Amino acid sequence: MTRRRTVVLLALAGLCSVVAATVLGAVGIPALWLKLAAAAAAAIATFAGGVAQLRLSTAMDQRRQERAILTRRVFTPGGKLPLVRDITDPVSLGVHATAPLPGETGRVPLYVDRDVDPALRRALASSGMVLVAGDAAAGKTRTAYEAMTAVLPGHALIAPRGTGDVAAVMAGARAERNCVLWLDSLQRYLGVGGVTSKSIAELLAGDGHHRVVLATLRAAEESRLIAAAEGLPGGQLMREGQAALDQVDHRIVVDRLFSEPERARATALAAQDPRLADALGHADQYGVAEYLSSGPRLRIESENAWERGTHPRGAALVTAAVDCRRAGFAAPLPQQLLDELQQQYLDRRGGTRLRPESLALAWKWATTLRDSGDSPLWPTGRGGSDEFDVFDVFDYLVDVPVREPVPEQTVRAALGFAGPADAVAIAATAWYQDRRDTAVAGFRRAYTELLRADGPDALTTLASRSDLAVTMHAMGRLPDAEAEYRAILDGRTAALGTSHPDTLVSRNNLAVVLHSERKLNEAEAEYRAILDIRTTTLGPEHPSTLLSRNNLGVVLKDLGRLAEARAELEEAVRLRTRVLGKDHPHTIISRDNLDAVRRKLSSG
Repeated sequence: MTRRRTVVLLALAGLCSVVAATVLGAVGIPALWLKLAAAAAAAIATFAGGVAQLRLSTAMDQRRQERAILTRRVFTPGGKLPLVRDITDPVSLGVHATAPLPGETGRVPLYVDRDVDPALRRALASSGMVLVAGDAAAGKTRTAYEAMTAVLPGHALIAPRGTGDVAAVMAGARAERNCVLWLDSLQRYLGVGGVTSKSIAELLAGDGHHRVVLATLRAAEESRLIAAAEGLPGGQLMREGQAALDQVDHRIVVDRLFSEPERARATALAAQDPRLADALGHADQYGVAEYLSSGPRLRIESENAWERGTHPRGAALVTAAVDCRRAGFAAPLPQQLLDELQQQYLDRRGGTRLRPESLALAWKWATTLRDSGDSPLWPTGRGGSDEFDVFDVFDYLVDVPVREPVPEQTVRAALGFAGPADAVAIAATAWYQDRRDTAVAGFRRAYTELLRADGPDALTTLASRSDLAVTMHAMGRLPDAEAEYRAILDGRTAALGTSHPDTLVSRNNLAVVLHSERKLNEAEAEYRAILDIRTTTLGPEHPSTLLSRNNLGVVLKDLGRLAEARAELEEAVRLRTRVLGKDHPHTIISRDNLDAVRRKLSSG
């Protein structure tokens, strides 16, 4: 949005649920009927006892079902939910392995205390959400693991395997008075069907418990999520996933390069662990954790694999996987997808002239554990339909700077395998790269998947349909966007009522497209209705109310009713200045709109 233009804004929101219960009472009985009443009471008690037993049995069955789902969907060594102290191998929770010492089996080096440890451990001492952020292979996961084991050894550990059955996972976490919800690589658990701001808030609400959400997130992913929330014209589902970041109580940043005190502590331990001594010898170029993770070595090895007669097809598999991640595909990658893509990457680099190995040998090279304990790709299980194996990619390789955009063929192929959350992320990435048709295809993919899984009236389906409609609107497909907005508005009104924030978002979107189509009288009527409802339900100074007042002022200007427009925009500027500040972008927008009206009045 630029200055010296009248601007109309869009807004989006969320949902909630309630639970009700009933109680029974008793009355006194005359003495004459005591024996009869006693017999009746015995019968009633027997009946009530049966009902209570049935209810208890049903509740226990439901609890067992939830527990069964929970044990399938979270990390459960030995088939049961572990305590933090039970996890003695940090690699099992996502810490990068390193080469073992001669004659030993330890998969990680001695831990070097990081400068952020005291702040992180203080943060874990109370309920809340703690985010450990930093570059790839900076030591985020190891730092979080060490702090957790030091501060919360007796807490139950709930580490989801993915976004499936998140409702059961969160219910399991809420059933624990003291627990840690471990979300290593947070981006994997966000989006459609994943952890949301609402579910985190519900987990942490109330007193009498000590629940901690402990998450890690690469700096590149954090920047992408924040950018998507701020700039994408659509992406409601992505914003709902990103909103989980708003629940963070403590953000701890782990630096890639060791500070001087950290180097001194590493030097003191190097005599006990030669791996640290080796890493310190490269500390001027790499971070100690970065070097220990073998990230630089795997990057060099993957680049050298393109050489003729070495492992060019394996390099093609790895490059395809990295590009899928760069395109926004966060879930484990289907083998079938990478099999389809590798030939394209191989052909671009020389094809048969490179003397490529067989596909089987390529997979063997790409997934074989090096002495360090890592590999460029590694299997993570089966796909959701159990039709194919899925693989993860070493995150350090994903963050290596690359100038070339991800090929369009790769993005389109990835969409064919993407679930709703990944389809939205791919669509958002495509939008920023000015691939508008691909963005529409991504939002359409998410909507189609949710429509099939949840039906047309589900709130997630309507949110996805809204993403698609807003993107169409931004591309200038106004009649299509208007039709979609009307259908979404009808669905949300039926499901949520006329005053729900999501309903008002859809009504505002409809008003905006009517305004863009120059259906000005219809747009004015919608803006006025939205402003009245928001003033009543949210108050006259709420940002959403002020957005509606700004939009009403703009449409009045376009209708030529300049005195009315000036009054609305003067009020919008006054209130936005007080609530948001004079330099806030929204205040500047209203001020520019007001200046445009004043210029028209002075020239007329």
